[in-house]
Amino acid sequence: MSFFKKLREKMFRSSDKIGEGLEALVSDGAAETVPQPEAPPAPQDPVPAAPAPEVPKAAEPAKPGLMGRLFGAKPAEAEARRIFDDAMLESLEELLIQADMGMDTALRVTANIAEGRMGRKISTAELRAALAGEVARIMTPVAKPMPLYPTKPQVVLVVGVNGSGKTTTIGKLASQFRAAGKSVIIAAGDTFRAAAVEQLQIWGQRAGVPVLTAPEGSDPASLAFDALTRARAEGVDLLMIDTAGRLQNRADLMEELAKIVRVLRKVDPTAPHNTLLVLDATTGQNAVTQVEIFRKIADVSGLVMTKLDGTAKGGVLVALADKFGLPIHAIGVGEQIDDLAPFDPDDFARALVGQDS
Repeated sequence: MSFFKKLREKMFRSSDKIGEGLEALVSDGAAETVPQPEAPPAPQDPVPAAPAPEVPKAAEPAKPGLMGRLFGAKPAEAEARRIFDDAMLESLEELLIQADMGMDTALRVTANIAEGRMGRKISTAELRAALAGEVARIMTPVAKPMPLYPTKPQVVLVVGVNGSGKTTTIGKLASQFRAAGKSVIIAAGDTFRAAAVEQLQIWGQRAGVPVLTAPEGSDPASLAFDALTRARAEGVDLLMIDTAGRLQNRADLMEELAKIVRVLRKVDPTAPHNTLLVLDATTGQNAVTQVEIFRKIADVSGLVMTKLDGTAKGGVLVALADKFGLPIHAIGVGEQIDDLAPFDPDDFARALVGQDS
């Protein structure tokens, strides 16, 4: 199964919410503008008339057979269309805001869709295609794979709040890099959560990647230093470092991440080479706040969005691209290894609005 088909199937909550909303916008408005049939004239006294000659009845249109009914053959009927007016524009804005596209982005998108269409009749398919085109236009500049450098080891610092899918994302990326022929070491830097360390160890076993750990509660910066020293000695391609994500006390988290970076730079002044922020799509507009916070705490170089299969708020990724312009490296729609894939703006746009292809 292609990733687009998987994305389309698993993003059903977002695509259904937006797709059904678009259909309702057009069909409801079309119903309001359908002219009502005039009342028949009042009956008059019958006037005798000569009998009209018989006219042979026209043949009734053939009804679809069993196969036609099974495969959806329907009598030809006009596609519902609605005049694109101010009321429709306002309803479209509300729909996109409810899908967590954000007010500013929703207003920009709908204004672009309205341009050249105001006062014209539009169908659901045309509206869906126009929205997909606008989403793809916003997303295309940020759709970039994580850059790989000749530096060995390339240090990838992974940040994000606890529960965002950070640990799973590290495991999946490590497995994919390993499958591509890269040597990888993982450092379990969230030393305050035993569950995170255990989960990374499981992923490391699956991928054949070593996972370096430290006693619970120990200094993550010390572990990062040891991991980079070993990766450098062994000529490893990639070192991926997990970090804690406790936002309850931002000052502590900021100092912890700053210390990790300082210690890494004692070994390699250019490290870390990538800082990935992992975001949970189910948090909706909270993801915007998380980007703002982590950009202050760490030099975020790219985003990974997880759990797009579990939310009707997939529009938040459009808001992030429009507001921050940070590269989106990958998106996740499940727990399997192949449920994390490079971000494709056209596939995402079509899946988000419910297009089949």
